[in-house]
Amino acid sequence: MYFDVFNGDADGICALIQLRLDQPLTAKLITGIKRDIQLLDKFTVSSGDHITVLDISLQKNSAKVNEFLSQGAHIFYVDHHQPGDIPNHPHLKALINTDSAICTSLLVNQYLNGKYPLWAITAAFGDNINHSAEQLAAFLNLSQTDIETLKDLGIYINYNGYGSCIDDLHFAPDKLYKEMAEFQSPFDFIKYNHEIFEQLKQGYEEDMANAQRIEPEYQSNAVAVFILPDTAWARRVNGVFGNFLANLNPNRAHAVITHNKDNDYQVGVRAPLSNKTGADELCSAFPTGGGRKAAAGINHLPGDQLNIFIKKFEDFYS
Repeated sequence: MYFDVFNGDADGICALIQLRLDQPLTAKLITGIKRDIQLLDKFTVSSGDHITVLDISLQKNSAKVNEFLSQGAHIFYVDHHQPGDIPNHPHLKALINTDSAICTSLLVNQYLNGKYPLWAITAAFGDNINHSAEQLAAFLNLSQTDIETLKDLGIYINYNGYGSCIDDLHFAPDKLYKEMAEFQSPFDFIKYNHEIFEQLKQGYEEDMANAQRIEPEYQSNAVAVFILPDTAWARRVNGVFGNFLANLNPNRAHAVITHNKDNDYQVGVRAPLSNKTGADELCSAFPTGGGRKAAAGINHLPGDQLNIFIKKFEDFYS
């Protein structure tokens, strides 16, 4: 049996699109909201099963990876988050690079020798790795109009992955993947599945308009902290609003905080674009934190630790 396990954001979806365009097969799709990264807990395997894992932390799933390998499964793992110790096993093939200029879809693009680079560009824009996206677009001699179209699509797909549960999203990530997977090019998806594109665009624009009316809870020269209201739109816009703020003020670190249903907080951190380091280190200091150097988060921050987080955030980037 085959399993395709992927993050529900632009990077995970676009990485899988590339792989399945090149290597078509029928697989059980395992995904979820962007922050739902312990996806290997959602299924069981048998000897001889093949598992593709895209854009979720190996470190957060190491126990299941080792368990599946011991049960005789074969795993192909592609990611750009901190991996921890990578198992040395003949049935594990791992393509992992934590460089802040790399995302999973760019790694897949390299692995496939550039067969579907437009999907990789889309994903890189979605992950706010704009320089890498623009470099690849320049190599392909794309027009500025086409570049902006791919950037918009990447942002919209990424936006759709955020929320505290699937019901917060416009489209469940597996459904959105299926709507896009048949198209060789993102431009074909936009042309022939325009209704989906327009729904994402409208939702993004409405939610971002709401977010931009929020004043910072705390702000200094080094950092800014925004606390969004306890609404579905706020949970959806969490990540893309953080990217927007990072692009708007590239020398400042940003934290966007939303309310969880467990009466605690979810935190998204963006390192300054001028110094894309440390977000993973900062967030990993909290029990449910992790991510990558430029962008990381804390899934559950107790309410009584909010001021502690803000102080650590300020101290870290000052």
